[in-house]
Amino acid sequence: MNMRKLFILIVLCLLGFSSSNAQVTFRPGLRGGINFAHFTKGDSYYDYNTNTRVVDNFTAKTDFHIGFYGALHLSKYYTLQPEIDYSRQGTKLESQKYDVSYLSIAAVNKFYFNEKFNVHLGPTIDFVVDKSTNINPKSDVDLAFLLGMGLNFNKNFGIEARIKKGIVPVVDNQSNHTNVVISLGATYTFDL
Repeated sequence: MNMRKLFILIVLCLLGFSSSNAQVTFRPGLRGGINFAHFTKGDSYYDYNTNTRVVDNFTAKTDFHIGFYGALHLSKYYTLQPEIDYSRQGTKLESQKYDVSYLSIAAVNKFYFNEKFNVHLGPTIDFVVDKSTNINPKSDVDLAFLLGMGLNFNKNFGIEARIKKGIVPVVDNQSNHTNVVISLGATYTFDL
């Protein structure tokens, strides 16, 4: 056997071995948990009713999120995880509460450092599905980015913590308030 045929045979064996060890899998799952949401401070604006410049100091509002995902495990260290979530967000300003609920579609990139610990990064697009009467959203769509981490207890159960930052102004006024959401939650991935 000449060297060229031997080289081709070795390459084919290595490719066959690596593809048998790196199987692509898809597993659906559920996620849910608690949100701590608020609007950013934004720019000051002129209030014509009081003839003063105003800076809104928003505080966090506690609510929830729930949704489902499909974990497309592409390698030992990487999973692409599309998600659809219902997320109740908003903020508090003094004694008033502002509620905005979103249908959130995310493309989460999960990077695994071992079988248990992973880091999340990805974009989301959020559509307003419900709002309180005391808020007039500037847009019915928010674009955001998320960053987080997760810990898997076994192949089914896990916990995660994320922060999501919107880039589209939320409130229809002269300032530029955007969404900030800190999420803590649990996940359950199904066996198929």
